[in-house]
Amino acid sequence: MRFEDFARLHGLILGDVTPFRWMATPTEDHPHKRNGRYKFMGDVGWVQNWATMDKPAMWKTDDRNALNPELQRKKLSFDSERQKLAKDAQSRATWIISQCQHQTHEYLAKKGFPDEESLIWNTDKGDKLMVIPMRFNREVVGCQLINEQGEKKFLYGQQTKGASFRIGAKGIPIFCEGFATGLSIRTVMQANKLECCIYICFSASNMQEICRHIPSGFVIADNDSNHTGESTAQKTGKPYWISDTVGEDFNDYHMRVGTFKASQSIKPLVYKSKPL
Repeated sequence: MRFEDFARLHGLILGDVTPFRWMATPTEDHPHKRNGRYKFMGDVGWVQNWATMDKPAMWKTDDRNALNPELQRKKLSFDSERQKLAKDAQSRATWIISQCQHQTHEYLAKKGFPDEESLIWNTDKGDKLMVIPMRFNREVVGCQLINEQGEKKFLYGQQTKGASFRIGAKGIPIFCEGFATGLSIRTVMQANKLECCIYICFSASNMQEICRHIPSGFVIADNDSNHTGESTAQKTGKPYWISDTVGEDFNDYHMRVGTFKASQSIKPLVYKSKPL
């Protein structure tokens, strides 16, 4: 089956297929919106209709010659462009970090940490952005920027796969998505008088990637309405915690129930885990 036919079976409307990057496209149920997405790699691809699918469906071809010379040329060009963008983003992140000061931030105050200081970039436009360095093999490759309203973004073109921010250097490895969640984990582990090494992974898919390389520890999952957090936690094969309330992450739970109850809720996972 051709990739275009596979996409059509899932309700996507495709014109000319752009290879090697995620592309938005209309769907049969929403023809005037870009409610679908696809990624075509020549011999493999993925499609997703946001209205009907929780995760992408994968297509594979049986054609051994699917990566024809034209596709191979485009792939080399795309890889070269991606490497240049990643290098530019790395330089940009290093510069941004050099402009930062340690200050409190409104976003962390809303998350229950009004006195917590983090790297803050006061931009020329008057924005006060919290900057979370993202490292791969101990090298800065990008950063996450969070404004005072809690809106988050990465630098254009930066490497995100496998990149993390770490809180703590030794102890039980704990994996989570967000920085505020990491701070709540640190608080409750300190209440339990236990050392930990917290990996802020920035997304569920990246958390799965990082967990592959660290054999021990446990996952703190977000209770997403589409079950992405729990599904990803299960795929890691590690023990995991998840809130009993849909829409909550561990920071939400911590603020709702307090440090003592939150610390008790993860104790069973602590006993199953070994420190680094």
